[in-house]
Amino acid sequence: MLLYLLYPLHVSVGFLNVFKYITFRAFGASITAVLLSILVGPAYIRFLQKMQMGQVVRSDGPQSHLSKKGTPTMGGGLILLSICFSTLMWADLGNKNIWISIITTVLFGVVGYIDDYRKVVKKNPKGLSARQKLIGQTVIALVASYLIYVLRDTPPVLKFPFLKDISLQLGPFFVIFSTLVIVGASNAVNLTDGLDGLAVGPTITTSVTFLILAYCAGHVKIAEYLQIPHIPDAGELAVFLATVASSCLGFLWFNTYPAQVFMGDVGSLSLGAALGVVAVITKNEIILAICGGIFVLEASSVMIQVASFKMTGKRVFKMAPIHHHFELKGWAEPKVIVRFWILSVLLALITLSTLKLR
Repeated sequence: MLLYLLYPLHVSVGFLNVFKYITFRAFGASITAVLLSILVGPAYIRFLQKMQMGQVVRSDGPQSHLSKKGTPTMGGGLILLSICFSTLMWADLGNKNIWISIITTVLFGVVGYIDDYRKVVKKNPKGLSARQKLIGQTVIALVASYLIYVLRDTPPVLKFPFLKDISLQLGPFFVIFSTLVIVGASNAVNLTDGLDGLAVGPTITTSVTFLILAYCAGHVKIAEYLQIPHIPDAGELAVFLATVASSCLGFLWFNTYPAQVFMGDVGSLSLGAALGVVAVITKNEIILAICGGIFVLEASSVMIQVASFKMTGKRVFKMAPIHHHFELKGWAEPKVIVRFWILSVLLALITLSTLKLR
């Protein structure tokens, strides 16, 4: 919005010329998002408390979690508010990639909201059934993937990091593959959201990493130099990703241990979808699995646990997702969180190294 309101005035007010630069608007969006989250956060938490949106805690998990019962949840609504407001203020609203990303993120948030609402307000501990949730996610991701495919800015190929000359032509299967990436990323972040700030930290590092990747992919000269696919208009996603990272940073102010509020499915499902759709648009689906390795680890631990129990009747981990396994082994919750954050930063550095190692 600011781009259309202020940039035309640069003819008479020269310094307003900066609004044409993605980097400037990304910084502006980032500052707006983090300040909005921190300033609105207290009132939002009081609202959740007034509405009695208290977290339901599993009795079979680590006993230290029982003290968290009643902590306000559905705090992801604050993240979505911050992302939407800041993106609409600072991004180029004529960019179709911005609209695909933000609408997909919000709709996944709606699925999460319905699930949280049923759990917290309707006192249904199961919320949406796994089937209902998966159908909702799949339909939204399928529409987003189809739009990305028919717009043709993003080539329907699968690119491999470290191998610049090798790619897999997907053709129409691109839509199915992209849907799996978006839904998978959404659920992986959702499974990671089990400790105070655990999911937020890797989301910040992954968003910042993809901010760099999106900017590079959208800049024709940088893309050519780095020998990565040039995706027209993808650079604008740097503004969107700046709001994602900074909204999470602002939310972490209240979500850090011991948490004053939890994000709930409304936050985790939408954040995962945001990362997934950006990965698809910028042709970094495999890179997402590397950079978001913490999310992959968490989701894999659940699948391994379920498969092992069904086939052998034995559990591989003390409890899944794997962060609970470490808790039950005696690690303090803050230690699990910070160590997972450290691993996330390391994975982000490895990801960025792929830009040159091709």
